[in-house]
Amino acid sequence: MKISRLFTYLGILCLLCAAPTRVAHASTQAQEPAQSTDKKKITDIDVGETITAEDAKILEDSLVNNPDSLYVHSKLIHYYFDAGISSQSSEFEAKREQHVLWLIEHHPEASLAGSPEAGMNMFGDKNGNEAFQRAKALWMQQVERHPDDLKILHNAGEFLSLSDTKAALEVLQKAVDIDPNNADTLELLARTYEQQRIQAKSEEEKTALAAKALELRERELEKLDEPLKSFALTRTTDDAFDAGDMAKAEQFANELLKSTQGGAGSWNSGNAIFTGNVVLGRVALRRGDVAGAKQHLLAAGETSGSPQLDSFGPSMTLAKELLEKGERDTVVAYLQSCAKFWDMGRENLKNWIATIKRGGTPDFGANLFY
Repeated sequence: MKISRLFTYLGILCLLCAAPTRVAHASTQAQEPAQSTDKKKITDIDVGETITAEDAKILEDSLVNNPDSLYVHSKLIHYYFDAGISSQSSEFEAKREQHVLWLIEHHPEASLAGSPEAGMNMFGDKNGNEAFQRAKALWMQQVERHPDDLKILHNAGEFLSLSDTKAALEVLQKAVDIDPNNADTLELLARTYEQQRIQAKSEEEKTALAAKALELRERELEKLDEPLKSFALTRTTDDAFDAGDMAKAEQFANELLKSTQGGAGSWNSGNAIFTGNVVLGRVALRRGDVAGAKQHLLAAGETSGSPQLDSFGPSMTLAKELLEKGERDTVVAYLQSCAKFWDMGRENLKNWIATIKRGGTPDFGANLFY
C-alpha cells in the first residue's frame, strides 16, 4: 500500500488554504506524567516539533502498558504523517492509519481528529480505501451518538470533506443548524461546496454550487474582523464570480485590494492583490473591456507572492482568456512577472512562454483551477 500522492497534495492544500490563525476548537491533547523506559522518559520526547525513529519506537512500546494514551497516539500520528510524506513508505502510512482509527473511536472531539494529519484518502489502493471506509464508519457512528456536539460534527466534516463531499455536506449542515453563527463551520461548509464544484460536470451544477458557497462565505464575512476577513474575501471573491454575480465579484475584489492598504490584512496581501486583480480582469472581459483586463492581469503579476502562490503557482484563467483574444505579448509579460515569486514553477513558465511565442496555447493544467 503506497501512501497516496493525492492525499498528500490535498492535505497540504487544506493546510495552506485554511486561515493560519483560526482554530475551530480547543485542543484536547492529553498531558501525561512521565513514564520510565530503558532509554528516555515519554515526556522527554515532546521537546521540539519532531521526533526520531527511536522516539517513535519508545512511544509504540509504551502503548503495551498504556494503550489508551491520547498523548502517545497523537505524537505518533504526527510522526508517521511527516515520515510518510518524506519517504512515501507504506509502512508509515499503515501505522498512521491504525492510530487514526483509535483516535476517531476514542477521542473524536480532539483537534487532531479534524486535521490533515488524521485524514485518509478513499481514492488510494485497496488497503487505503479499506482504511478510509473503516474510518468513515467510525465517524458516522460518532455523529449518530453525538448529534449535538459541534466539535465532533466539525471534525467529521473535515475528515469527509477531502474524499466524500456528499457525506461531509450532510454532517456540516447539521453543525450549521446547531450554531448558524459559527464562522469556522460556515467556512468549512463553503469550502466543501467549492471542492464539490471541482467535481461537477455541468456548468449549471458548478454555478449552483458556487452560489451556495457564496451565501455561506457572505455569512462568514459578517463574523470576521481583519486580518481574517481579508483571507476569507479571497475565496468569497472567486465564489461570486463563479456564481455569475459580476456585481458582487467586482465589489469583493475591490474590497480585497482595499484590504492591502494600511496593513490591516498584510499577511494576506499577496493573495489579495493577485485574486483581486484577476477577478476584476475577468469581470472586465465579460463587459468587453479588453484593455482593462490586460491592465489587471499585469497588476496581478506584480504581487509579492504568498505561501499558496509560491508553491502551487498563480491562476492562469485570465491569462488563457486573454490568449483567446490574441493578447500574447501581455500574457508573456505576465508569465515573466510570475517568475519573481514562483520559483518552483520556473520550468513551467519557461515552457508556456515558448509555446505562446510559437503561436500556440499552453496546457496550463491544474493552474486553471487555483
